[in-house]
Amino acid sequence: MNETNRQKKIASLLQEDLAQELQNLLRESGQTGIIISVSKVHVTVNLSLAKVYVSIFPADKGKSFTKELNLVKSQIKHRISQLTRHQLRKMPDLVFYLDDSIEYIEQINKALKGTDNPITNPELLNKRKKS
Repeated sequence: MNETNRQKKIASLLQEDLAQELQNLLRESGQTGIIISVSKVHVTVNLSLAKVYVSIFPADKGKSFTKELNLVKSQIKHRISQLTRHQLRKMPDLVFYLDDSIEYIEQINKALKGTDNPITNPELLNKRKKS
């Protein structure tokens, strides 16, 4: 289903503010060596829920960091609502998901360069979960 212009505007606004705020949270908590980026934000039609897809490097910390983000999402929502108070009437609820597309692409590239070819043997690649 296509997104409306309003959904696209809110999603892009949230993506910019969330990226900035998540970087600030990392700095404040003193965690070094972690890079986080907001790759995509999907907003539902009724503008009540925003699905936030984050890419985290190094990839081994991705799942645990996504769980931590979902635990403190109310604080993040409050901080973002303060930033967007003049642009949004109601701040959508946030749900964070790990975006594993980069790791998946790297896995395909490694497989294509090596002797194992996933095109001839599709069982070599892990199945991706659709969210």
